[in-house]
Amino acid sequence: MGRFLIFLSIITTLILLVDVYGYFGIRQLTAQIDPTWRRVARWSWWVPTVITLVLFALMLIGFEENMQARNYKFMYFTTGFAFLFFLTKMCFTIFHFADDIMHFFRWIFFKIRSNPESDPAERMTRIQFFNQVGLGAGALVFGSMLYGITKGKYAFRVLSESIQFKDLPASFDGMRIVQISDAHLGSFLDNSFEEVQQAIDMINELKPDLILFTGDLVNNFAYEAEPWIPYFQQLKATYGKYSILGNHDYADYVYDSDIPEQLGLKQTNLEKLKAIQKEMGFRLLLNENVQVENNGETINIVGVENWGRNRFSKYGDIRKASAGIAPGSFNILLSHDPTHWEDHVMGKEPMHITLSGHTHGAQFGLESPMLHIKVSPSPFFGYQRWAGLYQEGEQYLYVNRGFGFLGFPGRVGMPPEITFITVSKA
Repeated sequence: MGRFLIFLSIITTLILLVDVYGYFGIRQLTAQIDPTWRRVARWSWWVPTVITLVLFALMLIGFEENMQARNYKFMYFTTGFAFLFFLTKMCFTIFHFADDIMHFFRWIFFKIRSNPESDPAERMTRIQFFNQVGLGAGALVFGSMLYGITKGKYAFRVLSESIQFKDLPASFDGMRIVQISDAHLGSFLDNSFEEVQQAIDMINELKPDLILFTGDLVNNFAYEAEPWIPYFQQLKATYGKYSILGNHDYADYVYDSDIPEQLGLKQTNLEKLKAIQKEMGFRLLLNENVQVENNGETINIVGVENWGRNRFSKYGDIRKASAGIAPGSFNILLSHDPTHWEDHVMGKEPMHITLSGHTHGAQFGLESPMLHIKVSPSPFFGYQRWAGLYQEGEQYLYVNRGFGFLGFPGRVGMPPEITFITVSKA
């Protein structure tokens, strides 16, 4: 509750700062229009903010009750509404700031060039170009956000990669791997069963040899996954389905391990989640490895528990997970957070390919492989490798953009991903 209150306070402060500064841009844009419409435009700027603050207050008051009732609908409605208008206004505010900078330099120019008898302020008319462009850009952002909330979060796509390895056992040449990650099933509300079923069907149509899930099945609580057991039971793979835990699966964000009563609840929740994964048909790997055999040849699936930089939990132990692996084996590592690969695997452990998730691609971005465009806020959160395939020497890392969503109830320019990797012998 304390962390939630701090987060809410920060967001509220940002909203008010953006609103106050952006309002001056609205005043400038509406200075010359009919007084009635001017008042309507200016008051309309504040209406979404007032509604957002009221929603925040109601969410805060009913937070504990909604958590106990397993009700996330109001929370996601509130966060969606807040993001929708905040990012739209921020876009306009950025252009308004550019307009102010332009106006400042024009004022300096006229100040230098004007005659001593004249007043440069009287000779200079404010140009509204950036404010007008900002208004159009804000409308575009609003439309994109609205699509992301209503449709974008269900626009599942298959992204394919083909990787060659010299030491891949011949029996596994052409092996088809499907990776999914960050399902966050607590975020899918009651009306999402049909959309998720479509994604399940897309996976089975790929006829995978391996299905690998790289963590964050739930937001916090094991019960979030219960309605989805029959859906994930449908997933079929020749060599089986394997999974690991992500940072949200431990319920660290809702239970305090320093309080004995909560520690017991946390452990019970985790054991229930493990049982649900087993019921779904996943072999959960907890700092351990398993061999997959075909025609007398084997590869290793290595699974570590969550390990992340800075504030994230550090349950993962790569040495323990890879114990007993024979030298020269072909190894696939499942590790939820890509920073674990950077800090503990790259150039240090004999893992041929590591599959990660965690970043969600920030659920916002712009990608166009043909134009070599790949933009997301993820690097600002400390993730240099945040989506897609990366190679260092003979080691590969693939970061899945996520199956579900968290916090913001949508995806803008960063659709949910089903990764399809074909590995072959070079």
